[in-house]
Amino acid sequence: MSTRRVVVTGLGLVTPLGVGAQASWKRLVAGESGIVSTVGRSPGFDQIPSKVAGFVPAGPGGLAEGQWDPREWLGPGDERKMGRFAHYALAVTEMALRDAQYEAATEEQKRATGACFGTGIGNLDDTYASILSFEKDGYRKVSPLMVPRLLLNMAVGHISMKYGFKGPNHSATTACTTGAHSIGDAARFIMFGDADVMVAGGSEACISPYALAGFCRAKSLSTAFNDRPAEASRPFDRDRSGFVMGEGAGAVVLEELGHAQRRGARIYCEIKGYGLSGDAHHITAPPPAGDGIYVSMRSALRQAGVAPADVGYVNAHATSTVLGDAAENAAVRRLLLAGAGEPLGAQHARPDTVAVSSTKGATGHLLGAAGAVETIFSVLALHHGTLPPTANLHAVSDAVEFDCNYVPRQAQPADLRYALANSSGFGGTNATLCLARDV
Repeated sequence: MSTRRVVVTGLGLVTPLGVGAQASWKRLVAGESGIVSTVGRSPGFDQIPSKVAGFVPAGPGGLAEGQWDPREWLGPGDERKMGRFAHYALAVTEMALRDAQYEAATEEQKRATGACFGTGIGNLDDTYASILSFEKDGYRKVSPLMVPRLLLNMAVGHISMKYGFKGPNHSATTACTTGAHSIGDAARFIMFGDADVMVAGGSEACISPYALAGFCRAKSLSTAFNDRPAEASRPFDRDRSGFVMGEGAGAVVLEELGHAQRRGARIYCEIKGYGLSGDAHHITAPPPAGDGIYVSMRSALRQAGVAPADVGYVNAHATSTVLGDAAENAAVRRLLLAGAGEPLGAQHARPDTVAVSSTKGATGHLLGAAGAVETIFSVLALHHGTLPPTANLHAVSDAVEFDCNYVPRQAQPADLRYALANSSGFGGTNATLCLARDV
C-alpha cells in the first residue's frame, strides 16, 4: 500500500518565552530566556532545592503581547471543567487552526479531521489537592469533576468536541516523548488514509512544589544556578547539572499534501519520516552511546529516504543533564559524521558542518509538551533558514567528543533542506521526526 504525503500548515505555541508561535520564536532566536525564580511564589516552592522554572508569562495583554489570558481561549465554565494542561491544549489548537486557515465545516470534513494530543503528567496539582481534600473532609468534598479534569486524554476530547472533529481521537502518553509521538502518530493516520487533516501536539502544566520535589529527589533538576535562573538550563555545557522544568503546549495542523494544495494552504514543510525506538536499558538513564535515539534517528531517515549528509540541523532533546546530553551527542555523531560510527552512505565529512542545538536552554524542559514545541521550532528553523541557539553554552565538557556546531548562544543563518527533531522519555522511549523544507 502506498502512503500519502503529509505537510504542516498551521502552528500554535504557548511556552515560557511567550504565547503565540511568533512571540516564542522571536525571543528564542534573540537569545532570551523564559526561566525565572520560584522563590516567593508559595511556601511550598521555597523548601525545594531547585528554585527555577519556566512558567508561561501571564497577563491581561493576551496574545497581542505574548501573554497568557485564559479568557481569550476558554468559554464560560471551561476553567472549572478542565485541567490547565487542557486549557493550553485548546489555546494552541485554536492558534494552529487560525494559522492554517482551516475549518471543518461540513459533515464530510469533520469525519476526515481528527486530533492526536497528549500530556506526560497532566493535572498533578488537582490530583494532589483532591487527595488532601478527601483525607481532610471526606467523600462530599471530592468534586464530581475530579475524574474528567484528571484524565490524560481529556485535552484531545475537549478539542474534538469544540470543533466537531469526528476522525481519529487519539492521545499518546509517553513521558517526555509524548509531543513527538503525537505528531508522528497523527502523520501516520493521514499517511494511511484514516484522516485528511489532524491537529496534533502535546501539553503540560505541572509546575508545583510536589512535582519539583519528585524530580529533585530523583536528582534530575538543576540546583546550581538558583541565583541566576536564566543560566540554569545549559545543554551540552560543561557546567550542566540537571534540567529546568517548564510548562506550555504546542500544536500543528497536519494535512495530506493534495488536500492542502487544493485549498491553497500555506505549507511550512513536509513530515518526511518518523522513527521510534526503545532503550531497553534503564528507567531514567539512556545507554551511554545513545543506542536508542540512534535507532530512532536512523529509522526516521530511512523512512524519509534522506542521507545523513543532507541533514542540515538536529533539534536535540538534550535537557541539560550530564548523561543524557552526552548520550544523544554520541548518537548524533555516530549517525551523521563520517568515521564516527557504522557507515550509512553519505555522511558529513567535518564535525563543524553538523548543526545541533537544544532550545531547552531558553524554555526549560516542557516534559510531555517538549516534543511538540521543539518540532515547531524545527519547522520554523527550516521556514526561516535560521538555526536557533543553545542558550548558556560557553564551553563543552569534552572538546573531542563534543565537536559539532552546537549553535552557542547566538542564532545562525543556514540554508536548510532537512531537519531532525529528537525526543526521549523516562522508560527509555524515543522518537524522531524528519522534516523537509521543499515539498
